[in-house]
Parts: sequence; structure tokens; C-alpha cells
Amino acid sequence: MPLLKLPAPNSYILHSIFCILYSIFFTSCQPPSKDPLPLDPVAYQDEIKSWHQQRIENLKGETGWLNLAGLFWLQEGINTFGSDPANTLVFPENKMVPRAGFFLVKNGVVSMNVRPEVEVVANGQHVREQMIFHPDSTRNPTLTHGSLQWFVIKRDNQLGIRLRDLESPEVESFAGIERYPVDPTWRVQAQLKVPASPKQIDITNVLGQTIPQHSPGTLEFELFGNTYELDALLEGSELFIIFGDSTNATETYPAGRYLYAKLPEAEGYTILDFNKAFNPPCAFTPYATCPLPPAQNVLPLAIRAGEKNYGYTH
Repeated sequence: MPLLKLPAPNSYILHSIFCILYSIFFTSCQPPSKDPLPLDPVAYQDEIKSWHQQRIENLKGETGWLNLAGLFWLQEGINTFGSDPANTLVFPENKMVPRAGFFLVKNGVVSMNVRPEVEVVANGQHVREQMIFHPDSTRNPTLTHGSLQWFVIKRDNQLGIRLRDLESPEVESFAGIERYPVDPTWRVQAQLKVPASPKQIDITNVLGQTIPQHSPGTLEFELFGNTYELDALLEGSELFIIFGDSTNATETYPAGRYLYAKLPEAEGYTILDFNKAFNPPCAFTPYATCPLPPAQNVLPLAIRAGEKNYGYTH
């Protein structure tokens, strides 16, 4: 079959081809300055309101942060528990008998032994002796006694008992969280810059423990004509961002705030909506082990969007 014969290119054709190629390969690689999809202002306000209502329900719910009643770090060997101050782990008075039993820690495994008169339930069954934590298990039980619930948590090489009180007065007295006015300016498009090789970032928590964590990449975005970056973590099917800004300690929680974003689409873009920035659990309870923003995630501007500090009234 004869080949199609093209006319010899002239300078105009070459220039046109160059412009098309430049547009395809260069201009398209630049992240847009704003979300290309226009927002319905009423629908957007309703979206943020609904998100915030769900956030409050989660905080006040059975697995929320407001009902935490204790966090007790375990030592190797026997750790007694009950309401008597002489116990290693002192549970709330009038919620537990003075001497309820003990937790035994041995080679990273935690077992519980309770006295016969103490009714403790695990998985719907009354228990007296039970292994309640094994490092290789993903189904360690939650124990219940009256309105109290407890289970084992692990932070780095430390094991602890996290205690809840489902009748906690903190839930009843909770008066909500003050927020900045919803402003679409703080809803920006970001591009996830994926590293050529696996990336880890050091995350330090309020206990002073620093643990390297995998990062899927860096989110690059624009605000007020300037470009900023935030290293992201992966949590489930979402990106998790721990960030600080210049409002911390004056208007927002001193140790930074958190933000979730959807995984990017095929082109690498996602939305960062700072109107959904929220306080870490440590803003509500002393019994949490919150991760802190890494130094590179402290932004040199004031993000006046999302939640203010819990109790902030200015």
C-alpha cells in the first residue's frame, strides 16, 4: 500500500505543531489554580453543616473521644486494677469495686484475671480469665463492666488500657465546637506529587515517641497566589494530613489540626477543604495519644477555616 504523501512542512506549520505540543505536554502538567467545577453556595454550606453535625455525633458516640475516662500504661508483670487508690490502675470510684483483679503482661501479651464477684463481659460472655491482647491478633476484645469499657492499645513498644465511661458527664456537658465562617476560598485543588521511591516521614506523638510512617506523597496547592506543600499519610481509603499554621495557640488548637482528603483521581488531583479542618482528640481529652504536625507541615500563613480551639470564645 502506498504511503500517504504529506506536503513539506513550512515554518507556519512547524510553529503550530510546536504550540500544540507545548500545550499538551507542558501546560497540562501545571496544576490548575482553582477547582474547575463551580460550587453551588447553598449546597456547599449544607455540605459543611452536614459534615460538622456528623463530626459532633461521632465525638459524642460510644466510640467517640468525649467519653474517655482513663489511659493506663502497663508494666511487665502484674498490674492490679480497681477503684482503690492502692491499685496500679485506679478506675473511677463508684464505677468499679475497690479490688477488681489484675492484668498480666508477659512478652507482649496481656491477660486479665478478675475476682468472682466482678461481672466483666467480653463478646457477650462473662469472663474471669482471658487473654485480651496478642500482638499478632487483629480482634482483641473490648471488656465491659456496667458503664465502663476498656481495651488494650499499643503505641510503639508501650501497651496500655484505654478506659471509657459510656455515662461520662463530658458527653452531657459538651457544648459544641466554635468554627470559622464557611468560606469556599479555603477549598482548593491539590496535586499529589508521588515520590520516585517509597517515602517515610517521622511523626512524633504527644508521648514524645517518633515513628516513621509511609507517605504516599506531597500535596501541592495554591492559596492567595502562593504555592504550599503538605506531606500526606494514608489512612484507610483516604489521605490524612496533620498540619499546623499561624493560628495555632491563639485561635486554633496549639498542636495543630487534622484534615482528610479523597485519594487523587488518575490525573493526581484531589480537593483540600480546610473548612473541614478539625481538632485532634487531645483537644477534648487528656487520655489520647495524638500525632503532631511534622515540621514541614507547619504552614507559614493563617488558615482561618474549620474548627477553632475547643472552648475558644474570642
